[in-house]
Amino acid sequence: MVRTDVEERLTAIPEGTTVGLEGKLLTVKGPIGELKRDFSHAPVDIAVTSDGIAVRIYWAKKTERALVGTVAAHIKNMIRGVTKGFTYKLKVVFSHFPITVKVDRNKILIENFIGEKSPRMAKIVGSAQVTVTTDDIIVRGMNLEDVSQTAANIELATKIKKKDSRVFLDGIYVYEKEESG
Repeated sequence: MVRTDVEERLTAIPEGTTVGLEGKLLTVKGPIGELKRDFSHAPVDIAVTSDGIAVRIYWAKKTERALVGTVAAHIKNMIRGVTKGFTYKLKVVFSHFPITVKVDRNKILIENFIGEKSPRMAKIVGSAQVTVTTDDIIVRGMNLEDVSQTAANIELATKIKKKDSRVFLDGIYVYEKEESG
């Protein structure tokens, strides 16, 4: 008999990856490193089985059923992060004033943007690593949320306000997202 009151997603665990579960604190270890995430805010059951990681909920409403897919996607991203890692590539674009980008501890300084005297700053989130070349910025890391939020912070730091965006194209833009693997 098939139960229709259960929403369940199963995520496979690849070779070389180990998963630990204490309550709702999930730990994923892989060849690149280790990620931990607390799912205590989500009203779902998480279990490590021989087939993989099962995320399920019983007698749920529509929004709670959607949460099962969200938690399963976060777990997949954790597994992809510890096996391959994530890379975002950004391009520095300018027409008149040459932009200088520097990494200073946990922030990025964007100097001479549209000729401004004071540098614009973007925060580096979590364990993301930022590498700057002449016209490219590469953001790498295991945690997808850290890498993507760092790239978004860099893009938003160079947003031009109160000018026509079709004319003033200066800025730093994401042009490639990939798994590092």
